[in-house]
Amino acid sequence: MGYYNQNYPPNPNRKKGNSWLSILLGVVIGVALMAVFFPRIQEMSTQTNNQSEKSTSHNAEQQIVSLDVSTRITEVVNVVSPTVVGITNIEHKADFWEQQQESEAGTGSGVIYKKDAQYAYVVTNHHVIEGADEIEVLLNDDTVIEATLLGKDLFSDLAVLRIDGDAIDRTIELGTTENLKVGEPVIAIGNPLGHMFSGSVTQGIISGTQRTIPQDFNLDGRADWQAEVIQTDAAINPGNSGGALINMDAQLIGINSMKINQEAVEGIGFSIPIDTAWPIIDELEKTGTVRRPYIGVEIYSLEEIPRLEWEETLSLPKDVEGGVYVWSVEPRSPADLAGLERLDVITHLDGKQIMNMIDLRKILYQEKDIGDEISMTYYRDGKKVNTTLVLDEQR
Repeated sequence: MGYYNQNYPPNPNRKKGNSWLSILLGVVIGVALMAVFFPRIQEMSTQTNNQSEKSTSHNAEQQIVSLDVSTRITEVVNVVSPTVVGITNIEHKADFWEQQQESEAGTGSGVIYKKDAQYAYVVTNHHVIEGADEIEVLLNDDTVIEATLLGKDLFSDLAVLRIDGDAIDRTIELGTTENLKVGEPVIAIGNPLGHMFSGSVTQGIISGTQRTIPQDFNLDGRADWQAEVIQTDAAINPGNSGGALINMDAQLIGINSMKINQEAVEGIGFSIPIDTAWPIIDELEKTGTVRRPYIGVEIYSLEEIPRLEWEETLSLPKDVEGGVYVWSVEPRSPADLAGLERLDVITHLDGKQIMNMIDLRKILYQEKDIGDEISMTYYRDGKKVNTTLVLDEQR
């Protein structure tokens, strides 16, 4: 059998007998290309895997940190919550038939700070129990215990109660505000808007330390006291008064006391520093009252007024770095008897420099007693004056 052939001339480019050389050459070239590019492909794959592992590890690390913070807050709340209680102010009122009836005058919060063999002790605010005929304490487990008022202090807005200690298992640990820094996280625990929201927890930061807030107790338009407070943005509402301000070590660093209630203000709450409150709490527990030495002046810190006023209004020398200026002098007070006048600037007590009102109060209330003689340096019309006065009792 023959095959189909149209008698075309043979292809001049066709090479007979050399096909095995082409195959060998292709194999060699393929091997060379793989030797060059395979390591690079492996490197790119390794880098991609490493980046993926790093990304996964970073995300895992972020998640762990977030969980740790959340867990710490939960731990602090679990430790502290049983020591924060509700306070009920009960007043007795006579009806039309002269029969005594009990009425709830208000509610607040308190903190169990101490327990002995028989009693437990609670600190709260003065304004929470003011005018009370009876005081009840609502524990964390909804147990209600009648409380005895041991003492109260208008100026510090603190009061101390005593309750039966049988039902109390835990007291709060006291911290310190000596090294407190702006920006530190804090937790506020209390009963905002009454006992129905008892044990409410809010979180925030320290917004300011060593703030002073003027207090006008007799509503005559003049400040009777300058309260030293911690400022925080943790939500503090009516009913939180007397509750606890806690650091992340589950320690009490402040007694929540007041809030600026203005439509234009949000996130500003105040707490009494524990370093300031503790000596008062201890004295109220032991004696029922606080006896303070005083000099009889209404004063303000120089730092509250512009520097220009230091020279133009108060005529202070440029080397004066701080102090307090006298706004008014009480008649027949130690300051009046020593000759102090309005706009005098006090810079030293017993040789210790006074930078602000807090410095002055620390010396008076922590180092001096009623009846002590104290030396004072002040400036009047730019001239330095030295005098002495005898401390009287704050009334």
